[in-house]
Amino acid sequence: MGRTSGYDARIRPNFKGPAVNVTCNIFINSFGSITETTMDYRLNVFLRQKWNDPRLAYSEYPDDSLDLDPSMLDSIWKPDLFFANEKGANFHEVTTDNKLLRIFQDGSVLYSIRLTLTLSCPMDLKNFPMDTQTCTMQLESFGYTMNDLIFEWLSENPVQVADDLTLPQFVLKEENDLGYCTKHYNTGKFTCIEVKFHLERQMGYYLIQMYIPSLLIVILSWVSFWINMDAAPARVGLGITTVLTMTTQSSGSRASLPKVSYVKAIDIWMAVCLLFVFAALLEYAAVNFVSRQHKEFIRLRKKQRQQRIVFASQPGSVESLRKVNDLPGNSQQSSYRNLNQHCSACAREEELVRESRGFYFRGYGLGHCLQNKDGGAVEGAAVFTPPPPPLPPPITLYDGEVLHKRFVDRAKRIDTISRAIFPLSFLIFNIFYWFTYKVLRHEDLHANL
Repeated sequence: MGRTSGYDARIRPNFKGPAVNVTCNIFINSFGSITETTMDYRLNVFLRQKWNDPRLAYSEYPDDSLDLDPSMLDSIWKPDLFFANEKGANFHEVTTDNKLLRIFQDGSVLYSIRLTLTLSCPMDLKNFPMDTQTCTMQLESFGYTMNDLIFEWLSENPVQVADDLTLPQFVLKEENDLGYCTKHYNTGKFTCIEVKFHLERQMGYYLIQMYIPSLLIVILSWVSFWINMDAAPARVGLGITTVLTMTTQSSGSRASLPKVSYVKAIDIWMAVCLLFVFAALLEYAAVNFVSRQHKEFIRLRKKQRQQRIVFASQPGSVESLRKVNDLPGNSQQSSYRNLNQHCSACAREEELVRESRGFYFRGYGLGHCLQNKDGGAVEGAAVFTPPPPPLPPPITLYDGEVLHKRFVDRAKRIDTISRAIFPLSFLIFNIFYWFTYKVLRHEDLHANL
């Protein structure tokens, strides 16, 4: 090679002949961070390529192989390999270029280089944080079509992993899928090989930071069911605190995730937990409303009584009676009989009106039931009015206490039912949630791998 042998590094081996077969293998030195927001992963690898260049065969040296200085790489032909899904990469030059060049007697060339790569990894986060991701590494030729260059994986141990390799959140499965990803462009068909890494997420971090705290917050919201319904500041304060805390937890769970359009497993959990703490707050609103209904009931009864008293005192009722008395067949005797009946009703009205908040008797047109100055009753044809509709019975103090106790018992019954319904509903949700994501979908993922 150092002699004037006519070697040209710009021309591939077997020029105008069969394509050059390049076998590749990689050694994963470290598997770095896997980022969901940018959907990529970082790793440090030793990339090794081996091909045969008959122009570099030698017989002058007894050694089976020669290790040459990496600076000789510029003097020989090399495959134009690149990583198709690369986002960023860099070489290592400390303390010298991390490259290896070895030439064998038959002209085979081994080229090894150390690289740190950032590769894209499209992720499906529907099962997050109980998901399994598949990240690929694609090795492709940039300028040589398959008529000139073909990449192949090494037949034995094409992908090796360091023994002490650990990932903070994932477990790298031992089985790696090797295959071809031949690319078809307008410029031709280019060789491409790929390896798929299966990464199973460990949810210990999310269990401690997300699931257990949110579970405790939901249980804490149920404490209000055992607090007296009259302690409104305590129950309202507890309900609002749990709702705000749950909202903060939900926002924190989405901070480290991309803004995807589909629903993730963690989103369902947080949404249901927020729904439960919010429902506990609304439950106290219902309890408080029911416990105060007796006051509204008494107020409506009093209002109804007052409206009927006012109706009975309207002047139109007198005119109606006059028309009735003027009809044929209405005798004077029947008129006086009606008058006597009505005056007895007026006496009851007078008593009721005096009981209701100091209303004046004469202000409601009931003066016709009084005697005149001479002690006689007024004439029935002139003052007779039809009897008003019957009034509801007045609410006594005893009745008010009974109503109050009845509505308070209803409110307490709501609390008693909630003490059983809320935990039972949350337990059913947990069984359904964990069975779906840890059993059913986990089996589906393993079946698809």
